[in-house]
Amino acid sequence: MKWKDYPRNIKVRLITSFFNRGVSSAVMPFMALFFAQEIGKVAAGLFLIGTVFVGFFVNLIGGYISDRFPRKKVLIMTSSLSALFFFFMTASLMPAANWIWLFAAAYVAYIVTSSLGRPAMRAIIIDSTTPENRKAVYAIDYWLINLSLAVGAALGGLLYINHQVELFLLLFLTSAFLPVAYAIWLDDQQEYHLKKQHENVFLDLFHNYKVAFQDRPFVKVVVGSMFIFAAEFSLNSYIGVRLAESFDPVSIGSFEIGGVRMLSILNIQNMLLVVFFTFFISKITDRFNNKKVLFWGLVIYSAGYVVMTSADTWYLLLLFSIVATLGELMYSPIRNAEQANMMPIDKRGSYSAFSNISFSGADLIARSTIILGAYLIPSMMSVYMGGILMLGTFLVYTGLFSKKAETKKLVVTSAT
Repeated sequence: MKWKDYPRNIKVRLITSFFNRGVSSAVMPFMALFFAQEIGKVAAGLFLIGTVFVGFFVNLIGGYISDRFPRKKVLIMTSSLSALFFFFMTASLMPAANWIWLFAAAYVAYIVTSSLGRPAMRAIIIDSTTPENRKAVYAIDYWLINLSLAVGAALGGLLYINHQVELFLLLFLTSAFLPVAYAIWLDDQQEYHLKKQHENVFLDLFHNYKVAFQDRPFVKVVVGSMFIFAAEFSLNSYIGVRLAESFDPVSIGSFEIGGVRMLSILNIQNMLLVVFFTFFISKITDRFNNKKVLFWGLVIYSAGYVVMTSADTWYLLLLFSIVATLGELMYSPIRNAEQANMMPIDKRGSYSAFSNISFSGADLIARSTIILGAYLIPSMMSVYMGGILMLGTFLVYTGLFSKKAETKKLVVTSAT
């Protein structure tokens, strides 16, 4: 699928997301460091954990809103407010001000507005694609996500320490452009709006997600994805901590690679592989059945992370990081496209918000591995990770390709 063949909404989403994610990823990874320096480690930890829960619950509300009201209007409003809160964050960093309370309040408000708008954008992508082209769209989206993260990491490394205000100003200017772009170029193709079933809005919200929770194939995919993502998230949690503590440094001339640098190399290698091989792998996998590609992609991905969980030599870490990334390149576009095909046309925002449980749950599982790793030796952690990944593979595969799931996707596709 060539760029000129993509629907305009997809082009708008891909371009705006690239710039927004590229700049925001230069800032957001440093939030823990920023708040720890300003209010202390314990207070910062509690504050950031609180924002995770706030974002999760507001995301559910955002899914409900995006199905009830025009998604374009929801996006313009939430992105405009996000830009405003970035302005307040930037202003609070001025040398004469340095109001940490204003920065913290604006940061929480940004979490709320961005979480409200995110399901609407995901739903617009599904509205603007067909089952035939979704895999291609998700492949280029996956590629651009990793490219923007690489750009963001470079920007953050260069500017955060000595040019913090300028970095936040760049983030404000980029975010201020988004609602303008949405207003001019985005088409709202939402054909159906969710009808209110109960007078009490909270009861209506609960009933809406009750429908999603009772959709067994979709729930299996969401929970299975949570276990699968937990392996990737563990790279910067358990694996990162283990490398920092026990990795034997490797010297290349006068340059020494310790555990922390090894972790950085693994992350950089992952991004480079995605940037250079996404379309190559996608072109190869297009020749085969989606079921087989998804299954073997998950098996290869799982094998990579099982070994990485306990590997302590640089060559094993690098080799199986490549293995894991190749498996991810195989299964990810198919999983995303097939999951989108399962979403009812009038509840795409809500289903998209519900699917966010995969990421929140994976993050919690990955963080818990740090605690579990204090009691288990690395080889046992590999066994634990293997068990999680086997369960995740089983749930995702059966959720996507069971007879009930295939019948459901056929009904949804016919409605589209």
